[in-house]
Amino acid sequence: MLWEDFINSYWRDWRTVDRSKDRDRLEDQEWLEKWLEQQSLQVTSPPEPDELEQLKQLRGLLWGEVQKLVQGNSADPKLLEQLNMYMGKGPAIRQVVWKPDGRAELSLLPQRNDWEQVMAEIAASFAAALLEKETSRFRICDNPDCLWVYYDDTRNRSKRYCDDKLCGNLMKVRRFRARKKAEDAGDAGDHVK
Repeated sequence: MLWEDFINSYWRDWRTVDRSKDRDRLEDQEWLEKWLEQQSLQVTSPPEPDELEQLKQLRGLLWGEVQKLVQGNSADPKLLEQLNMYMGKGPAIRQVVWKPDGRAELSLLPQRNDWEQVMAEIAASFAAALLEKETSRFRICDNPDCLWVYYDDTRNRSKRYCDDKLCGNLMKVRRFRARKKAEDAGDAGDHVK
């Protein structure tokens, strides 16, 4: 989902508490170009400093809202007004387009290829998720070094980590080592008696 990828553009090194390895991918032109291509978004130039700051403000706004949703709060009406502001800056026209398989579908086509349009698409993606999905399924990875945002689409709503093989295994190993250390400390105390 566009909004998820955008929020997660601030990358934290999920393997360590060393925050010096964290990266803001919005400042990485190569990553930004690939991301825009993956999301089928087009711009004519890299973001200017003020546009980059606006992108970061939007990301912070969405991140803050996800944190509230994860805590069980409902969507803030003021947020919806702010999303409307972003979406209003990215006009689009409706048009029937033909897909490669020959089917026709109704599509919204942006009128511009600039960063305001990109922010409008991100805001629309998040607004659609708030209105069409179960906000109780919005999650933040339980690995405190990761904090990746994701949507829990599991049947039993029990997903705790963004990736069970990466963060899930890492946290399992950390718990095992902590138990082992506590056991060893307990055994050492027994020998002292």
